[in-house]
Amino acid sequence: MVEEQGGWQVFGERLVYDNRWVKVGLTDVQAPDGVRFDYHVVHLARIAIALIVDDQDRALMSWRYRFATGQWGYELLGGLVEEGEEPIATAAREAREESGWQPLGEGEHLVSFEPLPGQITAPVDVFLWHKAEKVGEPTDIEETGRLEWVPLSRVNELVGRQQLLGSGTLIPLLHYLNSRRS
Repeated sequence: MVEEQGGWQVFGERLVYDNRWVKVGLTDVQAPDGVRFDYHVVHLARIAIALIVDDQDRALMSWRYRFATGQWGYELLGGLVEEGEEPIATAAREAREESGWQPLGEGEHLVSFEPLPGQITAPVDVFLWHKAEKVGEPTDIEETGRLEWVPLSRVNELVGRQQLLGSGTLIPLLHYLNSRRS
C-alpha cells in the first residue's frame, strides 16, 4: 500500500481549525525517506463552476476584485456546494444568483480538479452549458461584479495580462478551448 501512495504513510489527522468554509488539519505522516512528522493540510469545501458559452463563442464572466490577492480580473460563476446538493445544481444556481442568467438544458460535466494537491484539498467541478436566458438581476450582491460576455478569442490575451482569476477560471477555459481543437 505504501508503494501505491508514493512511499508516504498516513497515520491519521487531527483537526486544529474547523468551520463551514475551511478546515486545517495536522496530518501524521511518514515521508518516503522514513522521517515522520505532522504536516499541515488545508481542506476547503467543494466548489461547482458554470461555464456558459453562447452561440457567439463568448463566455459569461464577472469582472471583480479579489482582496485576498489584490487583483481585478474575470471569473467564471460558481460557488460552494451546499450539503445534499449535486454540484451541477450548485453551478446552475450560482450562475443564476451571481448573474441573473439561468443556464438552459442539461449541463455537461467538463472537468474536475484539485488546484493545489500538495497541501490543500479543494475539489472543483465544472459544468458546461451552451444556452442561458436572462431571468432577472443578480441576487447575490456580495459575489456580483460587472457581468460580461467575453469572447473566447480573448482568453490567451487575458491569460497573458493575468486577468483570468484563479484556477477555477483558467482550467475550465483552457480545457474547453483545447478540447475543441481535438
